[in-house]
Amino acid sequence: MSMISVSERDFITKGIDASIRADGRGRQDLRDLRLETGMITQASGSCRISIDGGTDVLVGVKVEVGSVEPDLEGEAEVEAVGDDEEGGEVAGRDRDVGRVVCTVDCSPSATRIFDPRDVEDMCNEYSQFLNRILNGPHGGLDLKSLCIVPGSTCWILNIDALILDYGGNLLDAILIATRGALHNTRIPRTMVEQSDGHVEFDIAEEETEVVNGWENVPACVTVTKIGSRHIVDATPLEEMCAEAQIRVAVNRKGHLCAVQKSGKGGIDPSLLADMLQTGKVIGQALLKSTDAALEQDAQRIERGEPALGFFRLE
Repeated sequence: MSMISVSERDFITKGIDASIRADGRGRQDLRDLRLETGMITQASGSCRISIDGGTDVLVGVKVEVGSVEPDLEGEAEVEAVGDDEEGGEVAGRDRDVGRVVCTVDCSPSATRIFDPRDVEDMCNEYSQFLNRILNGPHGGLDLKSLCIVPGSTCWILNIDALILDYGGNLLDAILIATRGALHNTRIPRTMVEQSDGHVEFDIAEEETEVVNGWENVPACVTVTKIGSRHIVDATPLEEMCAEAQIRVAVNRKGHLCAVQKSGKGGIDPSLLADMLQTGKVIGQALLKSTDAALEQDAQRIERGEPALGFFRLE
């Protein structure tokens, strides 16, 4: 059941057609973001992203030692579109890589405008999206570096995202926060020794390592089609007016890592090309800004200063 009136829908649609949105932004303008890392002391890494206007997401990463997943080879063959950038084959990588397990949950205080069944479906959809990207060949993470003993033991990155408040554009905020949490994550250094045909490893108590490849994790830009136009960073009312959405995951090199459509409306091929290009341009600008903010936040933590405030894309 629609929660927006015909007059509101008409006002939003005509405003977007004129590139004047209800909050004063243009069609391709993002809202201000607030970023903070390292606030969960029990986690291996954490990041909180707040979008000016309501959306608030907290992501925590917990690393643990686990067994190598034996059933990834089939998934790699299905998801891979070809050889990786280094020229090697992606299939067959299951015996010497680590794993990423993503879970998205929603706080009851953030779900007041949702049906409970819609919330569960949304969280499952977002969890699957994150798992496909971060465990896939274009997710950016160096999964091989997470392997401790090939064919036996590896590091597992448990990524838990909690939606604290809803103000639109959730998935984009979740992936930004995930990227920030991975930047903040430290993994204990392991030392592997082989004796008498047995492989043993020790975990250092003080020495840690960063997550290799976190900087190559893509950002997600959700491009929303309303009327004959498209926008980014939609508000809740704008999402209710959406005919269709395209989620574009792009990395720092400008490569498309994933594309997913949602919504019942159709998209003309010419408009689809424009929406993909918009996602690529906005995504690269978003990555540049968040990387700079993450570096500032890391320096802030070292100096013991208060958290960063809102920042704008340059």
